[in-house]
Amino acid sequence: MFDKEKWKKRIRTILTLDSHPGHIAAGFSVGVFISFTPFFGLHTPMALVAAFILRVNKITCLTGAWINTPLTVVPVLVASYELGEYILGHTPEKLVLKELTLQYGLEILKSHGAPLLIGASLLGFAAALLSYALVYYLIVRFRRKDETLNCLTEEMEEIGEELE
Repeated sequence: MFDKEKWKKRIRTILTLDSHPGHIAAGFSVGVFISFTPFFGLHTPMALVAAFILRVNKITCLTGAWINTPLTVVPVLVASYELGEYILGHTPEKLVLKELTLQYGLEILKSHGAPLLIGASLLGFAAALLSYALVYYLIVRFRRKDETLNCLTEEMEEIGEELE
């Protein structure tokens, strides 16, 4: 079910990408923001489009878009809705999630769309900022352990790298 070695390999692949740590972290944080949106089933296409438009790392953008899993979707949606209602100055109605389908998602957006989108945007933005800092730190820390990767990182940080 959960293959620890497979996940270690995937994380190592991301940490050793031949790109500036900021570029990798930016892609991941854009994906994390997208994962907080209530547009289920569209996260992967949205991440690909955003990665091309914003010219960030596509692999890490897709990885970030998959952060919000079926286990975390419901609590994130409820928190997003309640935060949005609070910001709009309303008392939150009880939000009942019966199923996770596109049709039901559109019904929820129609009836509770504004507070849900406002809350999801704010939570997604906060999560994106946090994930950027964390991923950047992890990449630099990981690369410091390998002499070749450390030289590459120092050179990229010194002269900078154009975002492609």
